[in-house]
Amino acid sequence: MSFRRRLTALSVTIVATPLALGGCTEARKLGARSADGRAAPPVLTVMPTDRARDVPITAEIGTQVAKGRISAVRITDDKGVEVKAEPREDGTAWVPTAPLQPKRTYTAEVTATGDKGATTTRKTTFTTMPKSTKPAITSTLYFSNEQTYGTAMPVTVAFDPPIPKAARADVQRRLFVKTSPAQPGTWSWLEDGSQVYYRAPDFWRPGTTISVRAALQGLPIGKDRVGDADRSATSKIGRQVSLEIDNATKQMSVLRDGKLIRKIPVSLGKPSTPTSSGKMVIMEKHQNTTFDTRGEPNGGYVVDVEDAQRLTWGGEFIHGAPWSEGDQGTTNVSHGCTNISAAAADWLMGVTQVGDLVTFTGTEVQLQAGNGWTAWNVSWDEFAKGSALPVPAGLRPAQAQVPHPGTAVGGSPAPVPSVR
Repeated sequence: MSFRRRLTALSVTIVATPLALGGCTEARKLGARSADGRAAPPVLTVMPTDRARDVPITAEIGTQVAKGRISAVRITDDKGVEVKAEPREDGTAWVPTAPLQPKRTYTAEVTATGDKGATTTRKTTFTTMPKSTKPAITSTLYFSNEQTYGTAMPVTVAFDPPIPKAARADVQRRLFVKTSPAQPGTWSWLEDGSQVYYRAPDFWRPGTTISVRAALQGLPIGKDRVGDADRSATSKIGRQVSLEIDNATKQMSVLRDGKLIRKIPVSLGKPSTPTSSGKMVIMEKHQNTTFDTRGEPNGGYVVDVEDAQRLTWGGEFIHGAPWSEGDQGTTNVSHGCTNISAAAADWLMGVTQVGDLVTFTGTEVQLQAGNGWTAWNVSWDEFAKGSALPVPAGLRPAQAQVPHPGTAVGGSPAPVPSVR
């Protein structure tokens, strides 16, 4: 079955002239002291190589320093205009905050300062490659700007076509997430490379601000493709809300701040079209929508529904279903969706928002990876195994806590709803 699917603050600058991907500009040999007995300056290496050409527009100013630290970075283009950049968390490179321009020359001047105050400055000039003629891989960032999301909201990037395994580390290096207050996490890839999720070991804390940048425009991806765009968004995490739906009781428990605020009778998928069990996330909210299943297996109907909340790409929703109110709480009669009364659905729309956690138990089938935003459907250790880059050893789950998803408006483009 197929489904559709850390830059820190510190601002710096860039100046223009050629640069290449595999080379460096290096300082003098390492020594404890200079000939006159004064403290020796730091040893500094800067990349790309001076006078490098055909450098990708995703170039970063790489630095290596011994016996000191980077104290200044300035980047400018060939017209003398400064290019803003931010350092990677580990300080190994400075990343321009916007893609460089094709066939332009940039100059980077980097200064390192030693413990005793001695300095070393290195300059490199490089030229970017012409605009690529290779086909682009389309990326979609499912994280909108200036929204308020639930505490289970994973940052999701989808790719068409999928990213080959050999190229995933390069792509992941260009995906940045910054949280305030800090709550570090990692990226994890679906096996087929069609989606990558970012989350922390535990649910986001209410009030957290999350800034995301998928800096992929012009990035070489394998031998035959490039990234399509540079996308960014900043949003907040809202109140704690989660839903728990038990097929055994045919009841939905609505929790806020870990406390039960209401129980709602449900009718889930009948045996021939069962609802999935697992941890889902509310992906979209619709006051009104149309389910059109003509041409699909077990489909063939068109129906208008109100107060619908998407949970999977495969078409599982929570929605108002006045036609099944007599079965709700006792019998499963739906095509896979969670049917609730019209009044309950209207109330629930005012409580939940995109990014809230929804947990189903006791149904006939399990949720498939990638059928929706399934980042929470595995343990943290299993999730971290999906990273294409090393995960810091100290990044471990905290003590178990009550799930606390939250609030959001917004959503993402999606397939036509297909199940009721």
